[in-house]
Amino acid sequence: QVQLVQSGGGLVQAGGSLRLSCTASGRTFGNYPMSMGWFRQVPGKEREFVAAISWGSSTNYADFVKDRFTISRGNVQNTIYLQMNNLKPEDTAVYYCSADRGSRGVAVSTIDYWGQGTQVTVSS
Repeated sequence: QVQLVQSGGGLVQAGGSLRLSCTASGRTFGNYPMSMGWFRQVPGKEREFVAAISWGSSTNYADFVKDRFTISRGNVQNTIYLQMNNLKPEDTAVYYCSADRGSRGVAVSTIDYWGQGTQVTVSS
């Protein structure tokens, strides 16, 4: 199994920046070409895709964050980051780290593992 542990959420003013991190652990991690990424969710709404990075480090972004957020893999293979710049109040949500065994990691229904979630709040 895989466990995902997140950090880096918080409160920031509109236009500011935050960086989220997620570290995966588990005995089977590395045995499969897993994609990792980020989703977000606000109360009363569906969890939505934000960004993903494949085992080969190719990336995908939701349109609404494409030019503001950057997903990357750290020097430690099982750690990913989400650098969030020019944050907007609409970005306020709980952000979840994700891992997907065999897909692109862009659909909620395909995600195999979730992080615990971290709150990002952007004030206006």
